Amino acid sequence: MTVLSPTVRRFGLAFAALGVAFLGALLVIAGNPVGWALIAVGLPLSGALALAGDALGRGFGPTLAQRARALAAQTAPWMWFVALYAALKIPVPLWPQGFPVLGLASTAALFVAALLFVWERENAAKAGIMALVAFALGLAAEVAGSRTGIPFGDYTYAGAPAPTVLGVPLIVPLGWFALTLTATCLSGGRPWLAGLLMTLWDVGLEPLMTAQGYWRWTDPLGVWAGAPVENFVGWWGVGTLIAWIFTGLAPRLFGLRTLEWAWALPWFARAFPMGGGPALSLLPRAAVARADFRVVYAIEAFFLPGGLVLVGRFAEAAVTLAAMLAGLLFARRVTRRDA
Repeated sequence: MTVLSPTVRRFGLAFAALGVAFLGALLVIAGNPVGWALIAVGLPLSGALALAGDALGRGFGPTLAQRARALAAQTAPWMWFVALYAALKIPVPLWPQGFPVLGLASTAALFVAALLFVWERENAAKAGIMALVAFALGLAAEVAGSRTGIPFGDYTYAGAPAPTVLGVPLIVPLGWFALTLTATCLSGGRPWLAGLLMTLWDVGLEPLMTAQGYWRWTDPLGVWAGAPVENFVGWWGVGTLIAWIFTGLAPRLFGLRTLEWAWALPWFARAFPMGGGPALSLLPRAAVARADFRVVYAIEAFFLPGGLVLVGRFAEAAVTLAAMLAGLLFARRVTRRDA
């Protein structure tokens, strides 16, 4: 008989409670007021179970209180912004027309979380450089793609919600930094694997973002939500390139033992070795080392298929969930030897 670890029990129960809240959102959309009760129960219950779901029974209350106090005292700033990013996704089913506002705010919170994560592990200068590189390369790829069809295929941002940068919705280049960072963390510093994880992510982004009007495909060779195979090859290529630069600029951030690209960094970005920069967390250094930005990918594996369900794309939701879970399992298998 297989015994589930405490972590698996906690997060399995937490996701089940989130499912209750999600069901409530579907009922609200259908006009059933019972849905509000399910949301009111499911959301706080998911948080409580994530903290103490492995201590169900008489010890649940004391364990929950103890862990909640420890969480409040020890949570790193980047973790609060990850929580904000997730929380901003919750009202979308109840305010569908607010998706552009909530989506941009959620992505901006994730961008800040990524900045703070790199700052905590490395330093502020390196965090800024990595964010700028990802933003610039992501924006350049999107501008080129929407105007020339290279490297993603033929599509247009005409009619996309504001704000935009060079005709590209701001949410897109903001996302390239945070999404590539979590994929590179999950890959253990393997750029090719980070690019693959980004591609699997885009399996869900294509039907969701086209449904929300962020871009429109005009490629005659479309195979998935209007996107051609070229699009997914392009996602892999751009994601791999950004991840490769990340691992060169901050190899220790991803568990690598190679030297940094000293020539690519100004002196003030190399001033602090890992763990020697400004302290942004009350977590003990050992606990900080255990917390990792790769948790974002798992969060998206829940919310992205859920968003597709809400816009009526049930088949795409199932494929996205299967693709992202396969990516998580594959990354775990590939990186297992790193432990």
